[in-house]
Amino acid sequence: MEIEPLSPTAVSAAVELWERAGLTRPWNDPVADLRRALAGPASTVLAGWADGVLLATAMVGHDGHRGSVYYLAVSPEHQGRGHGRVMMAACEAWLRERGVPKLNIMVRGDNSTARGFYERLDYGTDDVIVLSRRLDAA
Repeated sequence: MEIEPLSPTAVSAAVELWERAGLTRPWNDPVADLRRALAGPASTVLAGWADGVLLATAMVGHDGHRGSVYYLAVSPEHQGRGHGRVMMAACEAWLRERGVPKLNIMVRGDNSTARGFYERLDYGTDDVIVLSRRLDAA
């Protein structure tokens, strides 16, 4: 698998992958999320390709101190082959290249599969509470 920043021409392929991987939610516009990440100076979407097929993605960004990864997706038919691990390593490398010292991952509490994946990569649980407020709802 070859990893590179996602091309704007592959936006629809990435969103389709996110839908097949079960990552999209009705309250988030995945196209807007993706375009915002690609346009930002402190974010990107990494894409894993093999033989012209998009196998995996990961949105990565930072605030200067903490990095975040979202939309880590591996096509269902290619899961279990280490592609997720490779994508996370690419995200970590992207953040290190920018001098970002910490990476935070937010996982929905009921997503035991994702929690297990990150635990196998030596990510630990921090004792924090995430508070949020929708700014796009009027």
